[in-house]
Amino acid sequence: MQTDRVLTGILRAGALLAVLVMLLIFCFLLFESWSALTGLSIAGFLTDVSWHPLEGTYNLMPMLSGTLLASIGAIMLGAPLGLASALFIVFFAPLHLALLYRRLIELLAGIPSVVFGFWGLTTLVPLISEWQPPGASLLAAVLVLTLMILPMITITACAALTAVPEELFRNASALGMSRWGTIAGVVLPAARVGITAGIILAAARALGETMAVLMVAGNVVQHPESLFDPVRTLAANIALEVAYAMGDHRSVLFVSGLLLMLLVMVLSAMAGLLEERQQV
Repeated sequence: MQTDRVLTGILRAGALLAVLVMLLIFCFLLFESWSALTGLSIAGFLTDVSWHPLEGTYNLMPMLSGTLLASIGAIMLGAPLGLASALFIVFFAPLHLALLYRRLIELLAGIPSVVFGFWGLTTLVPLISEWQPPGASLLAAVLVLTLMILPMITITACAALTAVPEELFRNASALGMSRWGTIAGVVLPAARVGITAGIILAAARALGETMAVLMVAGNVVQHPESLFDPVRTLAANIALEVAYAMGDHRSVLFVSGLLLMLLVMVLSAMAGLLEERQQV
């Protein structure tokens, strides 16, 4: 009993520390961006002609659209691929093949993002360039992000699928349902909340990715008209310009970071609500 109380106290302290760190990061971003939020027109972040810090124009919308489009495209590709991988591991692959495939997916999750970016820059971008120049584009960013979020979607979907109660399988068998009928009509609806939460967390990862996207997206501040146009994301813009930014320019970069953190916090809150709903 004493050990349980000590362990509970340690876990609570760790959770409290994590919350405090997050609050400190949020307060730091808010403090550093305060001069821009109070001294510049908030509407200017939406309506300025472009992003030209030396001329005092700070339109964040092209970079926000690039961030959202790259993340949405990656989710549209990564979600079905990750779910298919999870179904293959849990229901269709022989045990030895399922274990091997899962280890490969977990290995993919451990590859540093700069390695994905380097591969995309040296291999993927030239391939796209042969099809439609310049190669460094929204499409390259989407494909690299898809590879990066695929392991998270697959692993969380596997956990959700394996958590489905055994009674549901027995009931489906008693009704004479086929394997695919059981999966489509019973298992996927039962695991829907867990799978959706994993996809939301993967979307948060895609929103905040920096180095890989910076290396393959082309880094042109514009609203893309096609998948082959170069884009710049908010995270990539911070990495490119924070080293020399001063004054309002530096403060607006922190506004970008604050916006990214708010987006990720919203997605994380949605995932938490879905998990609570599943437990209920």
